[in-house]
Order: sequence, then C-alpha cells, then structure tokens
Amino acid sequence: MQIDLSTIKTEEKLHVLLSSALSFPDFYGHNWDAFWDSITGLIELPANIEFTGSQKFRLALLSSYQQLQMCFTDLKIEYPNINCSVVWS
Repeated sequence: MQIDLSTIKTEEKLHVLLSSALSFPDFYGHNWDAFWDSITGLIELPANIEFTGSQKFRLALLSSYQQLQMCFTDLKIEYPNINCSVVWS
C-alpha cells in the first residue's frame, strides 16, 4: 500500500488521510493516541506501507513526521507479532 504524504500541510489533514487510507473506524479521534490505538488493535495493518513524498512532508511538518515514524518504530518493538513493514520514500 502506498500513502502519499507530499501534499500534507497540517496534522489534521494527515489524520484524515491516514484514517481513510488505513480504514480506521468512524469514531477515530484524529490524534496520536487514537492513531496508536488503531494500529495496535482496532484495524489489521497491511503487510507493507510505503509513505511516498515523505521528504516534502518532513519539511512541512517535522513534528508530525517524527511522531508518525515513532509510532511505527514503537509498533515493531511493543507488538512484534503485528507484521507491517514501513518504507519512507
């Protein structure tokens, strides 16, 4: 699965994109705690996610970029049974 981050300029738009792309439940709260809850048990993540446009996104929203990366890094550590490979391009 590819998720294009190149046009994201606000954290709210990021959460809307992630919610849609990853099929989060309708009650998704559009914040990092809700994102974590979703990827660690509310949905089944795809085996592979490629975040395209990540450099543009990093320049536009550094803290959101770092938070998103940290969530997937922590996911691998805390939930090794969830098999989801993430690539940043």
